[in-house]
Amino acid sequence: MPKPRAKPDAERDVFFMRLAVAQALLGLGHTRPNPAVGAVLVRADNVIGIGHHRAAGRPHAEIEAIANAGSSVVGATLYVTLEPCDHFGRTPPCAQRLVAERIERVVVGCVDPNPRVRGRGIDRLRRAGLQVEVGVLEAECRALIAGYSKHVRSGRPLVIMKAAVSLDGRLATASGESAGLTGRAAHRHLHLLRAASDAIAVGVGTVLVDDPRLTARPARLAGAGSDLIRLVIDSRGRTPPGARIVTGQGRCLIATTQQAPAARLRRLARAGAEILVCRSRHGRVALDDLLDRLGQRGLMTVLVEGGGQIHASLVRERLVDRAIIYVAPRLIGGDGVALLAGHVRSRLDQSSLIDVCWQQLGRDAVVSGRFAGGS
Repeated sequence: MPKPRAKPDAERDVFFMRLAVAQALLGLGHTRPNPAVGAVLVRADNVIGIGHHRAAGRPHAEIEAIANAGSSVVGATLYVTLEPCDHFGRTPPCAQRLVAERIERVVVGCVDPNPRVRGRGIDRLRRAGLQVEVGVLEAECRALIAGYSKHVRSGRPLVIMKAAVSLDGRLATASGESAGLTGRAAHRHLHLLRAASDAIAVGVGTVLVDDPRLTARPARLAGAGSDLIRLVIDSRGRTPPGARIVTGQGRCLIATTQQAPAARLRRLARAGAEILVCRSRHGRVALDDLLDRLGQRGLMTVLVEGGGQIHASLVRERLVDRAIIYVAPRLIGGDGVALLAGHVRSRLDQSSLIDVCWQQLGRDAVVSGRFAGGS
């Protein structure tokens, strides 16, 4: 009678899956409309291959890890943050390749939420006789694909509200001064967050006051070939053609309405901006329509950086999934610019964050969480 196989070491699985998560992080912001995935190949507790999905149409993480191994992977264990695919898309099915390579065991972080994939890759591997473990570091692996999950479920991108505020909840002084509100550590954190996003969005008021670039700095954070979109929500086409968000490096998208004068939009287009005409509601860009259109373009994560009117509208219409708020140890006063401009809703429980995390960043703190019902 064959000797029972020893139960795999759970701590070992967690260790190597953390390496796979670290690989997946390298792809965040560059893979749309595909998820960011990382993979690690291990034999006798030695890493023999690593890989991550770099861009749509490029090899998936599992295939990159096999290529990185440079030799036979027979009998190896593959750690992968997301279930291997089992269908033909821009690339061949990964599950079939793993079977052909005679990999012995596959440890999966989480099941793919896409109905085309969900469970099929795992089933194929098991039918072929591979050992498959599912759910190692599942929460971390699901966090990697939050935007992808929202997109395949609803057709819309994950919406993250980002703001930097004083202790009394002000974005800026009454005169609009906000430079230097938060420190270097918070700034570094923000640029990592930008680099992991598909688009950064602001209202036209922010453009007129601050003339931001909305880039991930230093440039290497955005990665080679990154196509980070800078989005201005501008119902009447008031963005200056010479604004840095239009003339700077990278794509600029102006979301507007038919109320915007055609001559203004032509000038913006000549300056390099792409014009996206959305439905209007109460004289402003209908944000639900905008999100639908961004989803149709394959965008999975949109980081909304303000201002107060845009934030308030997203919260009021329940279109924001998560919030990341940098809090500086400063006081501005009641005449400063509020985080949420205007009425949002009267019940506290309808605008509360759940799964809240607090982190110290130098002199500042960052508070993050998701809205109830959000992704």
